[in-house]
Amino acid sequence: MSDTERVRTDDAPSTDNPYSQGVRAGDTLYVSGFGPVDPDTGEEVEGSIEAQTDRVLDNLAAVVTAAGGDGLSDVVKVTVYVADMDDYDRVNEAYGARFPGDPPARVCVEVARLPGDVRVELDAVAYLG
Repeated sequence: MSDTERVRTDDAPSTDNPYSQGVRAGDTLYVSGFGPVDPDTGEEVEGSIEAQTDRVLDNLAAVVTAAGGDGLSDVVKVTVYVADMDDYDRVNEAYGARFPGDPPARVCVEVARLPGDVRVELDAVAYLG
């Protein structure tokens, strides 16, 4: 395999499922999808979709930081998965607060169901050059 490194941190949720929290390939980091799960408790964060989106972004930032990056400021692409497109504006509000200025490229899709029946999940690509 090429020059890749698996990234793992206790500051983001982990499961026994067969995936890495992140994979660094050169200067590019691919961050797996995370739901609104608190890494300390392993439980879904209760509350508003904004609070849940914020927790997901904390999880993504933790993996970027563990890979040697500067948190969300190194993120260049995000995919947002929502279980209900009626949450779109509220997710956008929370998301936008974490990416002031020049936000990364992004896709948002409504999905039929997410693991753990969470309402929002995000994955990301970061550039660590």
